[in-house]
Amino acid sequence: MSAPPDSPTYTLSPLATLTPPSNSRTWQSAPHPSLPIVATACSDRSVRVYSLTSFTLLHSITGGHKRSVRSVSWKPGTQGQSVLATGSFDSSAGIWRRDERGTLEDDFTNRRIGSAEDDDQDDEADDYQFSCILDGHESEIKSLSWSPSGQYLATCSRDKSVWIWEELEDDNFETVAVLQEHDGDVKCVAWHPEEDLLVSTSYDDTVRLYREDADDWVQVSMIDGHDKTVWWAEFEGSDMSKRDFRAQRVGLDGEKLRDIEALERSGPRLATCSDDCTVRVWRRKPKERDENASSNTGIPSIIRSVAIDEDWYQEAILPQQHERAIYSVSWSHITGMIVSAGSDGKIIVYKERWRAQTPKGANGVEMHDDQGATIEDTQPLTEWVVVAELISAHDVFEINHVSWAKRADKGKRWDDEEVIVSTGDEGEARVWTLDETGVSQA
Repeated sequence: MSAPPDSPTYTLSPLATLTPPSNSRTWQSAPHPSLPIVATACSDRSVRVYSLTSFTLLHSITGGHKRSVRSVSWKPGTQGQSVLATGSFDSSAGIWRRDERGTLEDDFTNRRIGSAEDDDQDDEADDYQFSCILDGHESEIKSLSWSPSGQYLATCSRDKSVWIWEELEDDNFETVAVLQEHDGDVKCVAWHPEEDLLVSTSYDDTVRLYREDADDWVQVSMIDGHDKTVWWAEFEGSDMSKRDFRAQRVGLDGEKLRDIEALERSGPRLATCSDDCTVRVWRRKPKERDENASSNTGIPSIIRSVAIDEDWYQEAILPQQHERAIYSVSWSHITGMIVSAGSDGKIIVYKERWRAQTPKGANGVEMHDDQGATIEDTQPLTEWVVVAELISAHDVFEINHVSWAKRADKGKRWDDEEVIVSTGDEGEARVWTLDETGVSQA
């Protein structure tokens, strides 16, 4: 986070278009958690895997689905193997595997593509192998996501349900939950970075969160702040949630200090975007510390404990720059910036900064609310500002998805530099750099 009063502005500059593009709509791009590659979900029933080093196609994964591939997700924490889950409009999810055999970044750069020898056994072994299919949904799968541990895979569908699958061993999955809390098409599922806590968003305008309780998965919170379809949700990274509040403690009374301590305990926040043209940030309210919470009464309960319920409240509505539905939002786990994109073809980047300590009116006098409290005391410690805006990023086409990815090409200027990957209706995945205005890109 930057300090007030002024936030730097940035420029989104085109770096590359992944080639060759798909001939049909591209729904989503998923950067690999550790390798310099990105997978794209396409309407032509394929998944394309591109190098982020050379921006060229490495693999075209076909044959597993009968309709559009709507969503892709890489399994984290795999050693020597890449595991990809795909969700399709044919109501099924597929699992694909590829042995990496110690592949390094330069191997991705130099890999030969599309020769006449592609049918040889060696080349076939080099491709992604279709391992298994997960059936159960009654309609199109809209999104899927692996949990951070890789133990669970969540899927959601137009059939209004969220399924949680547990991988017992390779190619052996068990359905551990079918959650039917939503009243409409479920658009997105995503996992908390530190806990087995799942979030889903829906056409019913709500956001719902689930966790396991007594061997059963249950809804623990329902957020209804948006007033139209909620398309996407993503949690803040663990590192970014552990901010340094020490500078905000100076001169504060005991009650305010307790508020700051509560923020420190609340953990990663949640960002959502919607048809209502807003991006919103939500924070979990920490439970009050109960000295008797650990006492054992010896009386077993057959009723779910209310203690598992969670209270999520709206912390911020980001500055409204979009004019139509926002389909995707992505939270950088390195800088803490948020990027959004959607139906209006814009890419917007937001940055959080500390709010000025004492708001003043036009005459320099402290401002107060109707109860006489200083307005500062009723506002969040931080505020969000727009630092970059790109119009018509995919020409006249809608942008279906946007995400942050680590930069891997030879033009990378520093460790942990990021790029933004956007995917559009025309089938292209475009890569953008974010440069502070006035700073040379050389």
